Amino acid sequence: MSIAAETAGPGAEGDRARFSDLYADVESYYSARVAKYGATPRGVDWSCQATQDLRFVQLLKLCNFSAPFSLNDIGCGYGALCGYLARRHPQAAIDYLGIDLSLAMVSRARRRFSAPGRRFKVGKTSPRRATYSVASGIMNVNVGGSRASWEGFVAEMLADLRRASLRGFSVNFVTSGADGTAAADAAPVQLYCTSPEPWIHYCERELGCTVETIDGYGMNEVTLLARCNDC
Repeated sequence: MSIAAETAGPGAEGDRARFSDLYADVESYYSARVAKYGATPRGVDWSCQATQDLRFVQLLKLCNFSAPFSLNDIGCGYGALCGYLARRHPQAAIDYLGIDLSLAMVSRARRRFSAPGRRFKVGKTSPRRATYSVASGIMNVNVGGSRASWEGFVAEMLADLRRASLRGFSVNFVTSGADGTAAADAAPVQLYCTSPEPWIHYCERELGCTVETIDGYGMNEVTLLARCNDC
């Protein structure tokens, strides 16, 4: 698979227009999940808070908590990462912005977590460049497109994360099986399973990053920490 070849085209705005149906399907899918299960891990297709938090541990290994920083949370859902940061890093100086396609998700996040330095926005991408950006799970549930179209969509999401990040970004990918993702009672979806190598190469060659991989934390997935080479 040549991800660069698959995603060559008119640039960020053109690609987002090309994927407008996928964006709409993702928004509809997750709005339905949170309507059914509320602001809980199952509302964003995770099995429980423990595994949700374990993913946050890996993603946040990108960040230097000894100094103030800004953080974009892409696909923030109902704001679970914001709650995790309050519990696990209460003294950290973090300017947090959560972005999600679903108004239903963002409304719940605002009710629970809005405060100085904690904001939420409905959208596809971040309106700002932050020190770091993270995305948990948004690459993993293909809501109905072909594998090729989903991989083009993933590539564009990674490029958006790179554009929104001064020092780096982190994401996770399912490698096999599932841990509460793409629940059986949901509308027809496909779990996107992949080896990390094509996405490591894409981030290094196309996005100008140095990539560290984290696995072996008890789930069938891998986390990529992509650090910007020009920071």
